[in-house]
Amino acid sequence: MENQDNHSYDDIINLPNPTSTKHPRMPLSDRAAQFSPFAALTGHEAAIKETARRTDEKLMLSDEVIAELNEKLKLIAETIGTQQVVRITYFVPDNKKAGGAYISHASYVKRIDKYEHTVVMEDKTVIPIEQISDIEGEMFGDMF
Repeated sequence: MENQDNHSYDDIINLPNPTSTKHPRMPLSDRAAQFSPFAALTGHEAAIKETARRTDEKLMLSDEVIAELNEKLKLIAETIGTQQVVRITYFVPDNKKAGGAYISHASYVKRIDKYEHTVVMEDKTVIPIEQISDIEGEMFGDMF
């Protein structure tokens, strides 16, 4: 039986490779594409990464902290144009899920828009006043 298995293909092993006369041979680069990986769940990996992405919860500020921030904003409004650098830490809500991130931005304040309730920086960054959690600068005795 063992001897028989070794010789079972002897009748076709040396035959020439059949070639079609109607169709040209496929290039090797196209043949390789047939065996490329296939992603059956398109977007699944992106959804997993989005679910795993962490966000911060917005902190609720006390009345004392809010009063202190209002005083600092008033002082900034009085000193606009003196080129005082301030660092404002504010909350940016996430567009895709609950929570967001705290960002600190340091620049000169260009203006405080009371109608839009925003602080506009020299580099055109617009910060909503309701999202501000901290303001630091030399004018407040803070060094950053």
